[in-house]
Amino acid sequence: MISDFQFLSAGARRRNIAFTATTGDTPRRMVATVVPPAVQLMPVDAEADVRELAREQGVPVPAVLAVCTDISYIGEPFVISEHIGGETVPRKVLRTLAASGNAVRTAEQWGTAMARLHTVDPAAAPEGVPAAGADPAAEHLAEVRSVVETLLPDRPVFALALRWLEKRLPGPPERPALIHTDMRNGNLIIDGDGLRAVLDWEGAQRFGDPMRDVAWPALRMWRFREDAYEFGGFADRDTFVRGYEQAGGVFDLDRYLWWKVMGTLYWGAGLAQQAAAHLDGTVRDIVMAASGRRVSEIEWDLLMQIRPRVKA
Repeated sequence: MISDFQFLSAGARRRNIAFTATTGDTPRRMVATVVPPAVQLMPVDAEADVRELAREQGVPVPAVLAVCTDISYIGEPFVISEHIGGETVPRKVLRTLAASGNAVRTAEQWGTAMARLHTVDPAAAPEGVPAAGADPAAEHLAEVRSVVETLLPDRPVFALALRWLEKRLPGPPERPALIHTDMRNGNLIIDGDGLRAVLDWEGAQRFGDPMRDVAWPALRMWRFREDAYEFGGFADRDTFVRGYEQAGGVFDLDRYLWWKVMGTLYWGAGLAQQAAAHLDGTVRDIVMAASGRRVSEIEWDLLMQIRPRVKA
């Protein structure tokens, strides 16, 4: 018997629904993640496999209980996972950490979780996980350039940022890694004791630059008005990097700063894509529709990062 349904999020891409499954006299809380095919970044069974691979490496990830790729049941594929208590809504996360005083400990745990992922052999990743290629930075820049030229051709700040990135393009990473691509405040389960789990593995990639992963959660849009704390609005860079390096991660400042600008540009292009998807009917959703109004915020962030003589 299943009961006690609760919608957990209003994400732009997926629906997460908590429920209780009772077998005999034993209830168990679970979460179903429903993934519309139109926005599926990788097959749900491959995503489940990479989650389990990360969990085996010591990354805190909710255990996968079942996977269904047959859309005849509910019209869309889905994954069922164990339910882990805690906060995921960023402002609630910040309030929880402020009340508990555990922000530093949580930031170190976060860095440790990312480093453990980056020490996984990329060759062990499931076949359904996208491979970033031999030169992840150059390939990612080319992809984003295409979106900017299509959807934002009249925005000079984006053109300036593209030139900045091209001029400073790093070579391939010395040690490619299996990367999450979205391990930021909002995709973490956190309670007063610290980090409970990492969520949303749909964008995981093999052979990526680990500094892409490290830079992404440091972008201003993931600080939620707490700009004094670079990582997630509750941690400084040194604290996060300390946890990352203690667990075997190798931090490269120059590559990190490049990926920070790249990530900001990528998010601006992504916002434009989300708005376009709503307008053309691909994904009719108010969250997608509202994304377009934030493109101007990204222009400000880009200018603050690439202006001369100012550290990003």
